[in-house]
Amino acid sequence: MTQAPVSTDLTPDPDVLRRIRWRCRRGLLENDLFIDKFFERHGENLTTPLVQGLLELMELSDNDLLDLLLARKEPHGDLLKPEVVQVLSMMRVAKA
Repeated sequence: MTQAPVSTDLTPDPDVLRRIRWRCRRGLLENDLFIDKFFERHGENLTTPLVQGLLELMELSDNDLLDLLLARKEPHGDLLKPEVVQVLSMMRVAKA
């Protein structure tokens, strides 16, 4: 039996990225502003691990997410993963 080739491309396809972007819509405008900027800057270059980190951040309540985005708090516990920390640092980049 022949196995299908394993894809080394870690970039999700555009349809998946559109669904992820829709999934990231939040109730607080402030969070949406950070998330929109993130997708504008990095959306085309997201890798599967970064998407996973983003989705983990999206599991937070709006207020907890905003505290992280504004650096009022730092990730801890289950959120203290390299992909979550990387996405958070990409989202926190100073506004241009």
